[in-house]
Amino acid sequence: MSPLVTPAELSALLNDGDVTLLDVRWRLMGPPGRDDYDTGHLPGAVFVDLDADLCGPPGAGGRHPLPAVPQLQSALRRAGVRADRPVVVYDLGDGLSAARAWWTLRWAGHPDVRVLDGGFAAWTGEVTKDVPEADPGDFTVVPGGMPTVVADDLPELDGTLIDVRAPERYRGEVEPIDPVAGHIPGAVNAPTADNLADGRFRAATELRERFAGIAPRAAAVYCGSGVTAAHTILAMHVAGRTGDALYVGSWSDWITDPSRPIETGDAA
Repeated sequence: MSPLVTPAELSALLNDGDVTLLDVRWRLMGPPGRDDYDTGHLPGAVFVDLDADLCGPPGAGGRHPLPAVPQLQSALRRAGVRADRPVVVYDLGDGLSAARAWWTLRWAGHPDVRVLDGGFAAWTGEVTKDVPEADPGDFTVVPGGMPTVVADDLPELDGTLIDVRAPERYRGEVEPIDPVAGHIPGAVNAPTADNLADGRFRAATELRERFAGIAPRAAAVYCGSGVTAAHTILAMHVAGRTGDALYVGSWSDWITDPSRPIETGDAA
């Protein structure tokens, strides 16, 4: 089953009442996603905060590290997430925060999580300001449901290391967020923006061809802080690849140790 759901498919799920719907709208810079939710959201959707609920505090592990298991489990149960009920997540439309939410839930052991392709921007059905009272969930977090790597794994990585940031950030020409510019030595650049066409994920066949050319074997994927990279992991799953790993700490973790090497410019 595809990890994506169309607006029409989501509408059918909502009519059946057999889905937990999470609004995870978020901006790296700008107003908080809760403001968007309060302005209007899909019927039955519960707001989940990417920073406060699905990530730990920034620090040595990067800007968006994994949260502590008790914190994540409590947040998911408050949102009504159940072990035996499918979950659909949506964001503004670029898929970034929805992909990280999808990845986190799958890492936590939930077997059935999908992303609304095109997000809130693609939804043409009813929108409401009513805030539902979610029945408490029963989901138990069991870490390890998705492959991960840490910084110490990368020098001996048996596969391709992919940096999905914009080319100018990869080359170290600009760095608008983190204090150090450049990329991890040996990484190839495959911008996340190329996963999409007209605001939707490319077809599975297109994505399969794309990733086969970039990384014939399993890959490890990173970005600035593990959010954008989760989008590429999601695209890989759309393409049928399930063994690729996320470097959750990503560049914002790599640069916390000044002894780690840094490269600039294009790959050799």
